[in-house]
Amino acid sequence: MACFFRRTIAAKLGRTLQQSEDAFIPALSAVPVFKKQQAADFKLSIGTLRIRGILPSSGDIQLQTEGLASRLEPDSVVEDISAGCGVINFKVNRKLLVQKMLEPFGKDEDEKFALNSELFNTLKRGTTLVEYSSPNIAKKFHAGHLRSTIIGNFIANLKQSLGNDVFRMNYLGDWGMQFGLLGAGFSQFGCQEKLKQNPLQHLFEVYVQVNKEAEHNEDMMQAARDFFRQLEQHESEAMALWQQFREITVDEYQHVYKRLGVHFDIYSGESFHHHQAQEVVQQLQSRGLLKTSEKGTGVVDLSSTGDMSSVCTVLRSDGTTLYITRDLAAAIDRKEKYRFDEMIYVTDKSQANHFHQLFHILLAMGHSWADRCEHVPFGLVLGMNTRKGDVVFLEDVLDEARARMLHNMNQSKTTKEMDNPEDTAEKVGISALIVQDFRGALQSDYKFDWDRMLQAQGDTGVFLQYTHARLRSLIRRNEGVEAVIFDPSLLLEQTSITILQHLLRYDEVLYQSAQDLQPKHLVNFLLKLCHLIASAHRELPVKGSSQDVAQVGRESLENISVGFFLFKCTIMQYYSVSKSLST
Repeated sequence: MACFFRRTIAAKLGRTLQQSEDAFIPALSAVPVFKKQQAADFKLSIGTLRIRGILPSSGDIQLQTEGLASRLEPDSVVEDISAGCGVINFKVNRKLLVQKMLEPFGKDEDEKFALNSELFNTLKRGTTLVEYSSPNIAKKFHAGHLRSTIIGNFIANLKQSLGNDVFRMNYLGDWGMQFGLLGAGFSQFGCQEKLKQNPLQHLFEVYVQVNKEAEHNEDMMQAARDFFRQLEQHESEAMALWQQFREITVDEYQHVYKRLGVHFDIYSGESFHHHQAQEVVQQLQSRGLLKTSEKGTGVVDLSSTGDMSSVCTVLRSDGTTLYITRDLAAAIDRKEKYRFDEMIYVTDKSQANHFHQLFHILLAMGHSWADRCEHVPFGLVLGMNTRKGDVVFLEDVLDEARARMLHNMNQSKTTKEMDNPEDTAEKVGISALIVQDFRGALQSDYKFDWDRMLQAQGDTGVFLQYTHARLRSLIRRNEGVEAVIFDPSLLLEQTSITILQHLLRYDEVLYQSAQDLQPKHLVNFLLKLCHLIASAHRELPVKGSSQDVAQVGRESLENISVGFFLFKCTIMQYYSVSKSLST
């Protein structure tokens, strides 16, 4: 594995410069591969050594590079050492590269592939709470919540794979004035029979109708305020209706989450903290942080000069709490209940100021752990609409992805007969959705493109699924072939070496994702692996080769296939569609 070679090179450097080998690990990295181009396996950044004080920061950097390279001798592990432009390149023994990279799979340690890397020693492990998805109760699951759901799921999977204890929380929007409107509106426009037949659609229709009515009818707005006040006071009739709406919605949402391969450990919500929110108000008051504005609202002064030039409203003039008040209560409660070491909120970038204020107030209240809370923002999806119209609900998007993928499969000459083509189309379509979303930086807006997303060629989720399915098909067709002793010398073609060189980078890519919580690093790593495997299929055919070569090739592709499966699991819930896509 990469850590064996990185550690060996670091030890060589340590002996030469009389330093601890650990000092060189951050300066060593695997060299990215390029198709058809032979390259070194690792490079040492001389600039990093200068910054870290291992080498003098003055003087000609190229002379330092060449001077150090000349002092390093090849050995049985590193067969070539050369100076580049500000870097020293290391080429490792090819037979040893094959042996070490495939070794974990032969020992049934594939699930731990690269996870014992020394790169992860600097990561803080512990308990991570990830809040994501968080749709609003009594509304259909809007497509806008897709990004929070799949990004949060990726972060939770990533943290768990790196050894953290993870709590996956869905913090539902189940409180606030929108329920005042819905409660007041349901008494006038609602129908229990329609609620049973199509619950969320009927609640959506009532919500649209009551909002239109409230725009020009002050009585309706007053009725909404009265209903929400009844909820805050826990009056039984209002609470019973609210409870009915909540249970219906959670049940409907769970069907969508099942389709996405997403699960939660905790279903929480604003409603859990409306009493605690009043306690937060009292704590703010006792600390002298709560002020009264000219409008009679309760505010916290966030200005650095104390001149009220920047305030955050935490209490309405009628004494009811706001979203941020309940968020303050929720954060304090979670720390007490789950003892997290870090808490991550995954929402769109428009809420950046909300979380800035939230963390600021928590720190002002004396909660130093707020420094370990993080907001992961993401951009908008532009142009996500279906044939049904512009109001886009997530189920409609998933249905359309399935329908379009099924059409593409039916048009393809290579698609084999299958037991459940709709199920396969659904799983591949959802993979395509996720990969398209994850390819770029999270904070960037991106344009949704159905045709590009579902292409079988190119950097798409369909291509990723197809590659894995093709590997598994090759393994199945060669089951029962008599095993031979593994001989690394049979896998020394450049095509084989290039795949293994690419796999050398996996721990670095995983580490990079752990640092910035961006899935793009892993996705682009996988897509590159897909292209390299496609080349291997053409240039290293198993069919027609001698038995020893075919067996080694089959075992190697099986090992890569298992590794490929594990990488995908890190990114998203894996859908097993191998048989459906095999050619």
